[in-house]
Amino acid sequence: MDSHDVIILGGGLVGLTLAIALERHGLTAAVVDPLDPEKALAAGFDGRASAIASASWRMLDALGIAETLKPHGCAIHRIEVRDGLQKDALDFTTAEDDEPLGYMLENRTLRQALREAAVGATGVTLHMPDRAASVERNETGVHMTLASGRQIRGQLLLACEGRKSPTREAAGIRTAKWGYDHVAVISAFDHTKDHHNIAHEIFYSAGPFALLPLNPGTRSALVWTVSPKDAEGVLALSERAFLAEVTKRAGGLLGEISLAAPRSSYPLDFHHATRITAQRLALVGDAAHGSHPIAGQGLNLGFRDVAALVEVLVDGARLGLDLGDAQLLARYERWRSVDTLAVSLATDTLTRLFGIPGKPATAIRRLGLGAVQKLAPLKSIFMAEARGTSGDLPKLLQGAVV
Repeated sequence: MDSHDVIILGGGLVGLTLAIALERHGLTAAVVDPLDPEKALAAGFDGRASAIASASWRMLDALGIAETLKPHGCAIHRIEVRDGLQKDALDFTTAEDDEPLGYMLENRTLRQALREAAVGATGVTLHMPDRAASVERNETGVHMTLASGRQIRGQLLLACEGRKSPTREAAGIRTAKWGYDHVAVISAFDHTKDHHNIAHEIFYSAGPFALLPLNPGTRSALVWTVSPKDAEGVLALSERAFLAEVTKRAGGLLGEISLAAPRSSYPLDFHHATRITAQRLALVGDAAHGSHPIAGQGLNLGFRDVAALVEVLVDGARLGLDLGDAQLLARYERWRSVDTLAVSLATDTLTRLFGIPGKPATAIRRLGLGAVQKLAPLKSIFMAEARGTSGDLPKLLQGAVV
């Protein structure tokens, strides 16, 4: 039976980052995922792009991954927020000598870099594709039999399986959840005007419409939120009709556009686990929480989980504690529960606030955006949230090893 310090279920962006971070600090990890890595790295597997907040980027830099990613990442130096196509926007702009608010990266590029780092990490063992056939968590540790017949053991089980985590369900951990009656239509397009490293968030009553800068300067990612009843029609539009609709909603911000990627969609919802730990178990990333992508915080919340959990486990290991010790899990629970709930509820509130139709609601929203634009202290708070630098930051998010 192979022994590891931890067993990670889920080899996605969060799971692989967690394994690499633990290995960089001297802990060993086995990663189990049923998806064939070759399929996950195929060009058509996931057309999404993610905004990596500056704090998350610091962690990737500390882990030695940012150097590989930097040629592919598009820095975000400014975010403009509008209620509809109002002329004046609330803007969040970095100082000339300051770090970017974050970087836009295609998920496939990030997945490739993490895969290469994990394969090259001597303390990471990848069981991909494979799955857990049976799992036992008890006082002595975690014992797992894989579908392949291999048996592995560890001190702690870490669930990074995403929103429908079977491990969370098997542990009897309940979630608060609801749907938004929203579907995100995603794609990418080339345009005639340079985006100048500006991300645009335009709020319509049907949902947010985001234009996110990619490399080169004349390419952007699209996240267009529509109702489920409209999503099928949007996806079925001819390319010419689809571009016409996008152009109308973009208000000429990026000039003439042409499609650069296929269209796809995914439903949006909210969920938050009532607790994120159990006996020798911790939930990480979407297994613990999921929110509307309105502020681009989903993956970044997962990275914040990773940074906090690594610090807790490394501190525990240095004290000679069992990594499944209840004290360590309680510390992780305290550290992450309040932050994830606060961010998730804030994005939920924004989604509902900007979804209220009518002229009075529009007037109030625009008054609020104007007030934030004029109040420097309030603006600084929002900037810190966008960067992921608010609250009690783990060392990795400060760019330092634990």
